[in-house]
Amino acid sequence: MEYFKKIDKSDKIICLLCNHYCRLEEDQSGICGVNKNINDELVNLVYAQPSCLNIDPVEKKPLYHFLPGSLTLSLGTIGCNFKCPFCQNWTLSQNKNIAKDVDIAPSKIVKAALDSGCSSVAYTYNEPTIFYPYAKDIGLLAKRYGVKNIFVTNGYESKEVIRDISSWLDAANIDLKSWSDSYYKKVLKGTLKEVKECIVGMKEGGIWVEITTLLIEGVNDDTQDLKEMARFIVDEVGKDTPWHISAFHPDYKMRDKRPTSLDTLKRAYDIAKDEGLEYVYLGNVTLEADTYCPKCYEPLIIREGYRVLENKIAEGKCPKCGTNIAGVWR
Repeated sequence: MEYFKKIDKSDKIICLLCNHYCRLEEDQSGICGVNKNINDELVNLVYAQPSCLNIDPVEKKPLYHFLPGSLTLSLGTIGCNFKCPFCQNWTLSQNKNIAKDVDIAPSKIVKAALDSGCSSVAYTYNEPTIFYPYAKDIGLLAKRYGVKNIFVTNGYESKEVIRDISSWLDAANIDLKSWSDSYYKKVLKGTLKEVKECIVGMKEGGIWVEITTLLIEGVNDDTQDLKEMARFIVDEVGKDTPWHISAFHPDYKMRDKRPTSLDTLKRAYDIAKDEGLEYVYLGNVTLEADTYCPKCYEPLIIREGYRVLENKIAEGKCPKCGTNIAGVWR
């Protein structure tokens, strides 16, 4: 895909990486801070410059129905196209200081993944659509070597990226941060409509999708909103889509806000199950996060934290009743 387009009879270009569609004059950077108009071309300033590189269990993304028990090489840069006041990676996402002494080519990332026994590369820590040119170059090379690709994203990819990404991305965990469009616009600096379209678009593109909501009391835990969120997932994405409902812990600009209580998490869990979701997981708490067969309730994947202790799924099915278990298992 083309990552930008020129505006006729103008010295401006439009960035096509996310739904902000920033119109950039010469030497101007977008909202993300890392894509810039240089000589009427869009230049990704963090290309080959990851600021964070780790080996993680895939469950940490979180992805619970995608190669469970495997390792993923996780990388991120600086910058973001959102302004979430609760961001736990704000030292990266809200940072504009590019580490110019770093230069890690896509081939080196793929080699590192292979050498470390990782089954996938995860583009995470900050919003990966803002370094899409780098991620895609890594991803296409990774696929050639049998390494899968994961996005951990706020779901604000442009329509152009959503169409393009299905050619190389295997899985995505997408944030559904709130059911309030005004909260998205005023606080997060995005829009709910585009996030919903991204979730549906990635699913329709054949990408394995799991959804995460960081639950903050008094912000996005309204009972009716949670019902509508669950209903959206069931109706538009699928009842077999895993929904990770995670506890908030004070951070960044919301250090005065109390952590999410277990009662609030359990209320959200019950709502999701009542609305028909088959796989609901509570995150950031020391509660069971096992996977059960939605038909016979046989325990299928036993977890302890981010570790998989036992995986009984055979050929994508429950070994007891033969029900298909949605996910990517190999």
